[in-house]
Amino acid sequence: MRVGIQLPEVERDVRWPEYVAMARAAEEVGFDSIWVGDHLVYRGDGRPERGPWDAWALLAGLAGVTERVALGPLVACTAFRPPGVLARTAAAVDELSGGRLVVALGAGWNETEFRAFGLPFDRRVARFEEAFEIVRRLLAGQHVTFAGRFHAVEDARLLPAPARRPPLMVGATGPRMLAATLPHVDAWNTWYVECGNTPDGFAALSRTVDQVAGAAGRDPREIERSVCVLVVLDRDAGERPLDVPPLEGPPERIAAGLRAFAAAGADEAILVVSPITERSIRHLGEALELDA
Repeated sequence: MRVGIQLPEVERDVRWPEYVAMARAAEEVGFDSIWVGDHLVYRGDGRPERGPWDAWALLAGLAGVTERVALGPLVACTAFRPPGVLARTAAAVDELSGGRLVVALGAGWNETEFRAFGLPFDRRVARFEEAFEIVRRLLAGQHVTFAGRFHAVEDARLLPAPARRPPLMVGATGPRMLAATLPHVDAWNTWYVECGNTPDGFAALSRTVDQVAGAAGRDPREIERSVCVLVVLDRDAGERPLDVPPLEGPPERIAAGLRAFAAAGADEAILVVSPITERSIRHLGEALELDA
């Protein structure tokens, strides 16, 4: 099983030099992938107003300071950019990374940030369905003409032509989102809250993926399974709410937890760590060695 890590989003104010140090540490200790959240602003939840750096700008920068790890948004909201522009951005980041990008997509959920930046929040799944078709077809190298209710392109094409079609991943559990994406994506991801941060919860959701893919005529074995796992190294850090039981303890226990997710069918685990620092990343390198 591959193991990735999510870099800080809004846990605290993180500047570019720290991102570089963490990314290089992740690559050095053996992580397989690095992920960044795609959000605009958080407010109104009883905590101070906060927001992350632009996900695609971060990914472009990370492409230049790493050599081996896969890179991706966790996950990119298709509502934040016109779909044709989103596809162009993804193609450029894949080029900058030497073909290491995973294009992970979702419909978004945080109404506050939609309102703050003047983005429509209604009919999110319907809007996503149209955007997804445009993005996937452009990344596949097609000339795309599409006229939908919410999005339209006319003879659109990505130029310069991408060197490859980057892998597509969907982050969703709803039946309509799965039905729209599973016929086409290479991977499916679930957030740790959705599966209760447990292998059994993950396996149950994965069986739903099997059913929906099979109903669409897709061999479920063609779709990789990815799970985000909450890992707490220091409960006093308080960087993440403990709304599910976290994976915690010495490296041996964390490694055993990861092996349990692999046994449940996960091809990839993406660690969401509290606290998320360079020191934490290097500490988790011990668990990666034990899990190897």
